[in-house]
Amino acid sequence: MTGRIDGKALIRAIEKMATLTDQSAPPFTRRAFTETYLRGREWLKSHFETSGLDVKLDAAANLIGRMEGLDRDRPPIMIGSHTDTVTGGGRYDGILGVLTGAAVASYLHRSGQSLRFPLEVVDFLSEEVSDYGAVSCVGSRAIVGTLSQEMLLRNNPNGETLKDAIKRMGGNPDLLNAPLKKRGDIAAYMELHIEQGPVLDTAGIPIGVVSGIVAIRRVKITVRGQANHAGTTPMKARNDALVGASQMISLVHDLALDWQGSFPLVATVGRIEIFPNSPNVIPGLCIMDLEVRSISEEEIDTFLDQVEKAASDTSAKCHVSVSFETASDAYPALCSENIIATIKEACSNLGYEYLEMPSGAGHDAMHVASIAPIGMIFVPSVKGLSHCSEEFTKEEHIIAGAEVLLESLLLLNEKLDVSYAKLLK
Repeated sequence: MTGRIDGKALIRAIEKMATLTDQSAPPFTRRAFTETYLRGREWLKSHFETSGLDVKLDAAANLIGRMEGLDRDRPPIMIGSHTDTVTGGGRYDGILGVLTGAAVASYLHRSGQSLRFPLEVVDFLSEEVSDYGAVSCVGSRAIVGTLSQEMLLRNNPNGETLKDAIKRMGGNPDLLNAPLKKRGDIAAYMELHIEQGPVLDTAGIPIGVVSGIVAIRRVKITVRGQANHAGTTPMKARNDALVGASQMISLVHDLALDWQGSFPLVATVGRIEIFPNSPNVIPGLCIMDLEVRSISEEEIDTFLDQVEKAASDTSAKCHVSVSFETASDAYPALCSENIIATIKEACSNLGYEYLEMPSGAGHDAMHVASIAPIGMIFVPSVKGLSHCSEEFTKEEHIIAGAEVLLESLLLLNEKLDVSYAKLLK
């Protein structure tokens, strides 16, 4: 049975959220902790309420809409994602998952249908890499207790700590010295998301059923040379940190390109700071952020070992020093076999073709997986574009994903009732 989701209202909500963008940055930019983000949160709170949800902020400033079930004492089935973006990010990444969650709640509200379990729709705080020492998934880390005190004390470029920023968003960071949820507090978690890659679009398949989420490790690479006058220092007498950094970037790229491990691996140097960053001064210091992703932590370990060993050659050749420091580490997360089967059953019930596939991108779901069974639904990204203003998903795929999410929720509500203990394993 299709047509239960109000597709026109869902598309209008996505279009409205797209207008809540930082006018001084490329479209569509809504960075966590900004005034633009707060305006988006204000609109989203109202939208949640219109969808039949009671809304609150938790201690981590996650925005949570709740609909009670027939049994208020049961843990909720949670649907979530995020509404913050990267700079110049798209209209769908994260936003789609939150708004389809609201659309599912709206259907239940309009139809007068009650689940056995409570339903919670969550907009997690700052899923994207933040300006606070490159911490990502702030809200979902706090839920499960992996937002460390060290992370809370990291600064943004203006000197504000993450702890103070969470407080400014309406949270209570003094309560984040322990997990906000423990195993058993969430019956199941589902997240609908754009694929952010080309697989579904290329294959012409409307739904991806996610099998697992890759591990993500971010490493700060520091290259130290000697700042000096660019006009008076002979080429052979230079200790140019930027030259060393450029060779490290090429090294990372080449090692990842030629990777022959048991599992696919990707590596990216996506940010670099240069000091003193002046045209007439030889760079004396470069700080880079390296990100490595694979479903296998062992493969990431092996890759980084190779990078560090090869860095000694760069150090000697360029007369610089190279050091490495782990900035963050997100473990791989496998989706629940029972929820995977439920999503596939929902696709079959609705007549949608699907493809089972891993996620190469990180999501809040990978943190929730440490305390609850998770499942994810992908919909196609046209040309595989994401984290850019050209990011686009067709309306028919948005509505198909929302229908599958709703059908999966209804099926899961029944299955959890009879096999709850099994699903929690």
